[in-house]
Amino acid sequence: MIFAYRHAFAQLRDPRYRRLLWIGLVLSLALLVGLTALVFLIVQILIPGALFLPVVGQVQDVSAGFSVGTMLYLPWLSVFLMVPVASIFTGFYLDDVADAVEAEHYRTTESRNRVPFRESVSDGLRYFGLLIGVNLLGMAVFAISSGWGIAILWALNGFLLSREYFTMIARRRNSPEEARDLFKRDFYWLWLPGTLLAIGLSIPIVNLAMPLVGAAVFTHMYHRIHPTQITDSA
Repeated sequence: MIFAYRHAFAQLRDPRYRRLLWIGLVLSLALLVGLTALVFLIVQILIPGALFLPVVGQVQDVSAGFSVGTMLYLPWLSVFLMVPVASIFTGFYLDDVADAVEAEHYRTTESRNRVPFRESVSDGLRYFGLLIGVNLLGMAVFAISSGWGIAILWALNGFLLSREYFTMIARRRNSPEEARDLFKRDFYWLWLPGTLLAIGLSIPIVNLAMPLVGAAVFTHMYHRIHPTQITDSA
């Protein structure tokens, strides 16, 4: 795990990886803004007239989620909403990050199959629904628990994120059923890296880079847990 995180950050010297980082930051921010607007809309539909925010005022419709005033709330909201954002991120961008990591560290691995875009987005959205529900509930628990509930949320998100990231990386060289079986067999090695990813996703500003870091980390974890599938490693 330490190896995976160390190399995920050390690869920033690679121009290709840095380019992916900047694109990933923009993508993460765009997804976060869109998800924030969606959350405001859902609250407004469920409890009309109940959402009043200082600076923003009364939230009347989804357009309030894109207002300048609402942007002031993004850092706080990102503590809870970046985990679902990271889930969507995998569908759009995980293959590109994994390719960059393997090109740098695992040049002689066996050929991999790029997961079809429709399948990867579908998988990302499937996890997204679960994660957004968990994290909206986590916001309520956090509010009434004097903050201790965040530790439970980290552990739960860590498990869900490790399952999503690892199975999607494993899917590049295994069938969907085999990828799920690999996670079930190895989840005790993967839960802690996933929990560290969940913690990173709860740190404002830093969390914008964590979806990319998570994709790199679990690419390393996959190859380290299954070294028989590689013949050389940096």
